[in-house]
Order: sequence, then C-alpha cells, then structure tokens
Amino acid sequence: MTEEESLTETNEQPGLLIVDDDMMFCDVLAMAMTKRGFNVICAHTIDQALALAETFTLEYAIIDLKLTNESGLILVKKLKTLDPGTRIVMLTGYASIATAVEAIKLGATHYLAKPVDTDEIMAAFERTTGDADTIISANPLSVGRLEWEYIHRILAENDHNISVTARILNMHRRTLQRKLAKKPHKA
Repeated sequence: MTEEESLTETNEQPGLLIVDDDMMFCDVLAMAMTKRGFNVICAHTIDQALALAETFTLEYAIIDLKLTNESGLILVKKLKTLDPGTRIVMLTGYASIATAVEAIKLGATHYLAKPVDTDEIMAAFERTTGDADTIISANPLSVGRLEWEYIHRILAENDHNISVTARILNMHRRTLQRKLAKKPHKA
C-alpha cells in the first residue's frame, strides 16, 4: 500500500480524540478504539487537545473530567464551539450529578463513570436521546454522597475555584482540598 493510499484510508475512518492525563489508560483505549475503526489521536492536556482539534477533523471525542489541574468540562465547551457536530463522551472516576448535568449542558453526548469498557463508550456515542425507561433507585443517596455532590455542585458553580468555594461553604481551604482529593462516596 502506498503512502497516499494509507492516508486516504485513514481519512475515511472517523476521527476520534481521546483526552486523558493517564497515559496508560489513553494508550489502551486508543488501541481498542483503533480496532473498532477509528482514526485515533490522543492528548493529555486541554492545550494539546485544542491544538489537535484545530488540525484534525473530529467526529468523536472521549474526555476525562479531571485532567491533572484542569477540568475536562472546559474542553467540552471549546470542542463544541469548534465543531457543534462532534459527539463527546465524558469519562470520570469522580462522577457526580453536578458534573454530569454540566457536561450535558455544555454539549457532551453522554457521561460515563470509570471503569468503563469500549462497548459502553460505543453505545454512548450512538445514543441520541434519553431513556425514559431508566430504573429509578429505591435507595436514597448516603449523607456522605450528598455532601460530596453538594461540594462539587458549588465548585462547578464557581468555575472550580477552590478558594471561593471554601468561603461559600464556610470551610477551611485545606479541608476542602482534602475532601476533593477523596474518591466519591458510594450512593
């Protein structure tokens, strides 16, 4: 196969941008999505992702919510501004109602909690409407989970500014940082 034929074949595959600061996760996911027929490019920061998005045609994107010291929500908004047709799935190990709502409002197609497999991501790309048959949990959220959700909602409302959020919550900044570093409580 000539180089020109290879470029043509690559251009026929849908472009997929994966943005995650965990390089190993990014590599594994990139290999899996390449096997599924995508032309995959990876980035580990918002700046890298935006540079790639301006260079390549992207039909799809998979974005991690927490990118070192940045929020993937910022990238969702910027990618939708560049191309409103890009289908974006947000992944996170720190799932919360507040960030899920914001991701969807900003234009994400779907929001998935890690760990996640490629079948779930593929299904999320295909979903274009909500599911009215989603089962409602019979158990209310735990007190710890409610606190975690509330803190993240206030943090999101204040553009992820920890100092402002700590003042609003009447909490010491270091206490808030410790709470934010913890994994979310079980529902």
